[in-house]
Amino acid sequence: MAAAKKAVLGPLVGAVDQGTSSTRFLVFNSKTAELLSHHQVEIKQEFPREGWVEQDPKEILQSVYECIEKTCEKLGQLNIDISNIKAIGVSNQRETTVVWDKLTGEPLYNAVVWLDLRTQSTVESLSKRIPGNNNFVKSKTGLPLSTYFSAVKLRWLLDNVRKVQKAVEEDRALFGTIDSWLIWSLTGGVSGGVHCTDVTNASRTMLFNIHSLEWDKELCEFFGIPMKILPNVRSSSEIYGLMKAGALEGVPISGCLGDQSAALVGQMCFQDGQAKNTYGTGCFLLCNTGRKCVFSEHGLLTTVAYKLGRDKPVYYALEGSVAIAGAVIRWLRDNLGIIKSSEEIEKLAKEVGTSYGCYFVPAFSGLYAPYWEPSARGIICGLTQFTNKCHIAFAALEAVCFQTREILDAMNRDCGIPLSHLQVDGGMTNNKILMQLQADILYIPVVKPSMPETTALGAAMAAGAAEGVGVWSLEPEDLSAVTMERFEPQINAEESEIRYSTWKKAVMKSMGWVTTQSSESGDPSIFCSLPLGFFIVSSVVMLIGARYLSGMP
Repeated sequence: MAAAKKAVLGPLVGAVDQGTSSTRFLVFNSKTAELLSHHQVEIKQEFPREGWVEQDPKEILQSVYECIEKTCEKLGQLNIDISNIKAIGVSNQRETTVVWDKLTGEPLYNAVVWLDLRTQSTVESLSKRIPGNNNFVKSKTGLPLSTYFSAVKLRWLLDNVRKVQKAVEEDRALFGTIDSWLIWSLTGGVSGGVHCTDVTNASRTMLFNIHSLEWDKELCEFFGIPMKILPNVRSSSEIYGLMKAGALEGVPISGCLGDQSAALVGQMCFQDGQAKNTYGTGCFLLCNTGRKCVFSEHGLLTTVAYKLGRDKPVYYALEGSVAIAGAVIRWLRDNLGIIKSSEEIEKLAKEVGTSYGCYFVPAFSGLYAPYWEPSARGIICGLTQFTNKCHIAFAALEAVCFQTREILDAMNRDCGIPLSHLQVDGGMTNNKILMQLQADILYIPVVKPSMPETTALGAAMAAGAAEGVGVWSLEPEDLSAVTMERFEPQINAEESEIRYSTWKKAVMKSMGWVTTQSSESGDPSIFCSLPLGFFIVSSVVMLIGARYLSGMP
């Protein structure tokens, strides 16, 4: 035990990593970036109607407290004194929208998740009000008008939820993305909680001017959002407030980054042109463009990468966003029952080593970058009587890789200099078949850090480096060297291109399934009835039959 205590040198920093699928709390050594302990809790997603995705903000908050307490218990078992934890950083799923009552601390509705599609008719009506020759929304925010971002979700809540309307009228309502909800709650809530966000999360709302780094009056008026409910915008690295309860009471919360920005920091992509791809619920490729905004010609987003201190410069990024990556594995588990655990997919894929001409386009929430096509829906095609669940599992992994290839191609065209390798992180990178497939489909090496928790690491780095904390140096010479695992392409370029071009054919077939209809009040018909992609997949299950889905010869 004493040896374990001696092995821990220097101050520690904690990180809340609140994602779409789970919440985690992780503790790092600020001098070595070593992960010492962590705890994880899966978060429920609710699908009350077709196209709707919600989560319970109170469940999210409770999961954060649970993860902090359990991690502190584990540290105690390792004989590590939790008083060494000098700061906490927060990383979060972006865009997901919460409105709560500042007098009671109660959410006024479930969190509307970034994947949610109920606002498509809102998007269509708003898009008609943007002049063709002056897309001021995109020029100010770097974002296309889409169901993905917070402004239209907030607009829907204001239009359809009476409790939200009443709270706004009575000056009781606060809006925030998940970071704001957590920081407000953790720093006291109704008893003086700090209502703030950072520039990276603000830049995903469609209400924030990424040039002036302020909430934009014209944008708020366009979306009909009262500015009084918005959080104060701060840098990604400064003391926002102190923890007011639990094992870490009194510890400053001093880092805040949207999850993809946190991963960029955690991968130490501090130079112009450095990029990373994170494989989580979705898939997100970010390329640091330095202190200049670069606007994409090929369907990518322009976003704030980070601002690591009140007086530090802001850095920008180009981003390729894929809605469904790890979520397709969860879908195979929860909806089709093809696998019992997410880890099982690697075993199934390994059994066949090929999709045998089967292609899976998991456009459950339409297609994001580079298409921005809300009418798309999920399809599985190229099926024969030979197809079984192993081939479908393999096709699901290939789909993640093909989608990454599409956004990487767009990134290369926008930047002009092709990436020579791809830095990767996120939970799915533990799947070695996926990583090898990715190298084969991109036809460049894929490089994975041995410690894949780079999102949490980025939040911890921002927190530890904050003025008034100062336990983590971000100077290049002080950053710890990271051990990497490298996956080289193992197929020839011609085969890689043939597979990719067949995938593109499948993507074209996924488009145009759904036609939107204007809906009033809370009607879920924005994306109409059950998507045809669902019927296709259901038919797969029936047609292939139990014999093939069970993997029998």
